[in-house]
Amino acid sequence: MRIYIALALGLFSSHIVSAQSDFTWHGYVSQGLTQSKDSSFITDDNNVTGELTEIGMNGYYQLAENISIAGQVNYLDGGNRFEQGARLDYLFVDWKLPNLPGRWRGQIHAGRFKNIHWLYSSTRDVPQTRYTSILPQSVYNDGFRDVALGSNGILTSFSNYGKEYTWELNWSYGRSNINDSQREFLLGNEVKGKIRQDFVHQASVFLQPSSMTWKIGAGWLNSDFKYTPSRDEDGLPGTANIERLMLSAQYFAEHWEVSAEIIRDKQNSQGLFSPDFAEKRTGEGGFVQFRYLFNNEISGLIGYDKYINDTSDSDGKELEASTGGLIPAYFGYQDTYTVGLRWDIAPKWRLQGEYHWVEGATRVVSLLNRDVASHSDKHWEMWSIQLMYWF
Repeated sequence: MRIYIALALGLFSSHIVSAQSDFTWHGYVSQGLTQSKDSSFITDDNNVTGELTEIGMNGYYQLAENISIAGQVNYLDGGNRFEQGARLDYLFVDWKLPNLPGRWRGQIHAGRFKNIHWLYSSTRDVPQTRYTSILPQSVYNDGFRDVALGSNGILTSFSNYGKEYTWELNWSYGRSNINDSQREFLLGNEVKGKIRQDFVHQASVFLQPSSMTWKIGAGWLNSDFKYTPSRDEDGLPGTANIERLMLSAQYFAEHWEVSAEIIRDKQNSQGLFSPDFAEKRTGEGGFVQFRYLFNNEISGLIGYDKYINDTSDSDGKELEASTGGLIPAYFGYQDTYTVGLRWDIAPKWRLQGEYHWVEGATRVVSLLNRDVASHSDKHWEMWSIQLMYWF
């Protein structure tokens, strides 16, 4: 990771020592206030905090006619949502494929590429592109942000620009490093070993008319994880496979837009607690959100987001019974209602606020934590207000 960050910083610093027109760079700074009440999802003890900081710089360097390098470094502080500090979001070589037949255009990304398979996966790292600071957690789970944002490997993307419709076909294969914070989100804070993503394989297809008024898509993901315990713990080696299917849709009108995604996750886990431990479950969820533009500067948003940890136990009662009450039933699901407001107060300046009402807590913390019940009440709330500037 340090090597990647050094390369990215070298990319950005080259702008200082070179005036070549084939290098461009941009950045953003965002700071806000936030709170989660009756839940430790963002803050502890119901505290209001300034842990809503995002600072990033990205650059693009044209090496040759069809070959370029793109990268971004980012500093994040989001309270308990993810690990505080700097990270390399992406750094890849972009090769635009020449002389494809017909109306096809294609490109290959090699390195740490961005996930482009979901509606907001390729823009979630830039605050001014998000309608809310906290995206719908059914799909864009903050506990797994760095792993889901991109992978180290290869991505191919092909687009066909027809007279009536545009088709986009994407495929990628790679893996991401998993830090201690993400390990705790997946397995709980009692484990101290190493978790590795062996691979993540993704594919997606999108269709959009030439009028650009709507967009629909479908995606598939398959990933394997492996856990190796440390010498100081009683845990056993374990493996997990996750397969996700997703449908996406957007509609754009002159003064409003609506977007939605639904997912179905199949998880198969073995080992970890005992040699014969095996668990298979299917989770389902999705969101829908409506945005209205009052004028060129002000817009509002309402949204609904839902996730069920196990479709065979949608109310979580079996989860509570199987753990002897250690895990309350409301950790088996999560329903969120959201309102938001955005104000472009000046060119490249934006003030954005949001409020979320939540029932359930399956996305708050790993269900493998021994003290999982202490992390959230059944009904809880969160809010944020964020000022951002980009250049």
